[in-house]
Amino acid sequence: MLPRNATSGCSTLGGVVPRAIEKEVVIEAPLEVVWRLVTDPEQIRQWFADEAEVELRVGGNGRLRFKSGDSYQLQVEALEPFRRFAFRWVQPEGSPARANNTMLVEFMLEPEAGGTRLRVVESGFDTIDWSDAEKAKYAEGHSRGWQVILGRLRDYGSSVR
Repeated sequence: MLPRNATSGCSTLGGVVPRAIEKEVVIEAPLEVVWRLVTDPEQIRQWFADEAEVELRVGGNGRLRFKSGDSYQLQVEALEPFRRFAFRWVQPEGSPARANNTMLVEFMLEPEAGGTRLRVVESGFDTIDWSDAEKAKYAEGHSRGWQVILGRLRDYGSSVR
C-alpha cells in the first residue's frame, strides 16, 4: 500500500474515517522544478513509483507500479501548470474512473521563500463505495505513506535543478 498522511480534523485511530488526507512539505527548489517532479514520469520514478506513465492532459490516463506488486491506473482530473495537478486512482482494474470508485489526489504548488510549498490532498472518502472499515484502513495506510513519500520528494527535489 502507498504511503499517506491524514489530517482534516479527523483521526483514523480507532477506525474513524477522515474527510481527506492532507500533507504539506516545503521543497528547496523553484516552482518549475517541483512541477516537473510531480508531473514527469521520469521524475516520478525517482521519488514515488517504480514505474510511471502519465498522459499529461485532462482526461489522460496513466499507471503507477510499485515493487510490492501494487499497480494503480489513474486518470488526470486537473492540469493547471505550476499550480495544480490532480488525478483519480484506485478504481477496480478495467473500470472507468468515477467518484464512487476512486480517490482524488491533488498536488497544489505555491512559491515560498527559498523554494516551493507543495500540498497534497487525497479525498473521496465520502463518495467511494467502500465500507467504513475499508476506508479507515486505507486512510491509516495512506496517511503514513504520504509522509514517507513526501519526505523522499523533499530530499530528491532539493538536489535537482
